[in-house]
Amino acid sequence: MKKTTLLNSEISRVTSQMGHTDGLTISDAGPPIPQESERIDLALKEGVPAFMETLETVLSELQVEAVVLTTETREVSPQTYHKIVDLLKQYNPDIQITEIDHESFKKEVSNTKAVVRTGECTPFSNIILKSGVVF
Repeated sequence: MKKTTLLNSEISRVTSQMGHTDGLTISDAGPPIPQESERIDLALKEGVPAFMETLETVLSELQVEAVVLTTETREVSPQTYHKIVDLLKQYNPDIQITEIDHESFKKEVSNTKAVVRTGECTPFSNIILKSGVVF
């Protein structure tokens, strides 16, 4: 049995197959998920699992060198935005954070390996994680 925090086999599979700069999206409960993207649906009910809990668990497993957030996250859900940034800095103080508008973000999602859908209902709780290297 795995010893790390992440127990979800689908997320483990995707993260283990990611190469340098590959992307993984973690989303709230409401985004459109492109047909070409793998969907890993964790949502059980409103708020379960939470976006931040899911993000923290994935960060414990995946080396992340950069992320993409939406400007709307910062503007509409500033508390969530600051929690995200604080958490990211704990895992990588030098992490590169890029902000783009929500429409551009939705297009960028189709370039990621998978979309992990949470039960989060806080608006614009979405992030694209860009894989780094551990060496």
